[in-house]
Amino acid sequence: MTDNTTPIDLLIEARWIAPVDTDTLLEHHAVAVDQGRIVALLPASEARRRFQATEHRILGQHLLIPGLINLHTHAAMSLLRGIADDLPLMEWLQKHIWPAEAAHMSAQFVFDGTRLACAEMLRGGITCFNDMYFYPDASARAASEFGMRATIGITTLEFPTPYASDADDYLHKGLTVRERWLDQPLINFSLAPHAPYTVSDNSFARIVTLAEQLNLPIHCHLHETHQEIADSLSIYGQRPLARLHQLGLTGPGLNAVHAVHLTPEEIALLAASGSHVAHCPSSNLKLASGIAPLKALLDAGVNVGLGTDGAASNNRLDLFSEMRLASLLAKGSSGDASAVPASCALRMATLNAAQALGLSERIGSITPGKDADLCAIDLSPSEYQPCFDPIAHLIHVAGREAVSDVWIAGKCCVENKTLRTNSPNNLEAALTLWQNRLEVCR
Repeated sequence: MTDNTTPIDLLIEARWIAPVDTDTLLEHHAVAVDQGRIVALLPASEARRRFQATEHRILGQHLLIPGLINLHTHAAMSLLRGIADDLPLMEWLQKHIWPAEAAHMSAQFVFDGTRLACAEMLRGGITCFNDMYFYPDASARAASEFGMRATIGITTLEFPTPYASDADDYLHKGLTVRERWLDQPLINFSLAPHAPYTVSDNSFARIVTLAEQLNLPIHCHLHETHQEIADSLSIYGQRPLARLHQLGLTGPGLNAVHAVHLTPEEIALLAASGSHVAHCPSSNLKLASGIAPLKALLDAGVNVGLGTDGAASNNRLDLFSEMRLASLLAKGSSGDASAVPASCALRMATLNAAQALGLSERIGSITPGKDADLCAIDLSPSEYQPCFDPIAHLIHVAGREAVSDVWIAGKCCVENKTLRTNSPNNLEAALTLWQNRLEVCR
């Protein structure tokens, strides 16, 4: 090291870098990382003069992007992948998913299912996920084992499951778990009332109070199906969003998941209140729930991020698929070929999602001062050539198989397409066990 160089942990040079907080695509630049944070983003030639790195990676034909953020999933449901395909939402839930969960759900089920999900998501460039499921301590332990960043939902329902007996029990158990993880910087929590049709007014009111007291986001399914809206009109005399707005849930802390069936007035309400939408196009199509009005939401100024939903209803935890499908559906449904360009789709899977989770000061873009959550995409294969616009290639050509390397807070979690984990647990054996147990539920 010479006198005029600064020692750092990691220097990553890439053919292209997409910072996302600006639409500028950088060529032959480098990201300097120290103690898990991005300390500089600068031309590669200058980076070599300024820094002496413990590790120096040169990615000659790669696009470097922020780590992808899965704004809505049920990670442990990866164990239920393919268990009840080709069914509408309520039949899928009531006749297949809820009975399977009643028979098999446990802390071990959630731990193993979330580990399976983490392995899949990491290989696909996802560095952070927003989860909604039961046994939150098991979810947090699984994410921590893989070094993933996660926002763990404190799921709330009115009816009993093997995890809890009623809404108060769900909240008490979830908040107790949150206290145990407060000193873990990669693990955050949200309040996660399941849906308007499974949560009472009293429980929603308590959740609003807790969200304000603890500064927690709220993560809730909303306006997913026509049936949900019809039932709400029958029972409450108002549509679900109007009910939640009346109860005080709308605002910058709300992540409205799906938001498929919206009137222009409801889109305006989401925009005016600063609420966010988690758009899950694959799941919405597979369950025949519909196509969300993405262009109208974005045109109104609603912050929209992307989610996969769970692997039981997708059946992939693949944000590359979601980015491409979101872009194509918006173009096709609006009749506007300029709707949701590639840069917008990438922003939805990174910075928009970080904003929805209240984490945009820490992640979501390649910005000095933020945590070094990064994903490298190899664009060298012949099937990706020629490459005139790397970001368009990211959305419309490359798939998750192009992810070569992934870092979370500066730590390498995937190297040359291989997971790097210190996990002592045998995931393969656990998966075989669960497949045998769950076979009877099909």
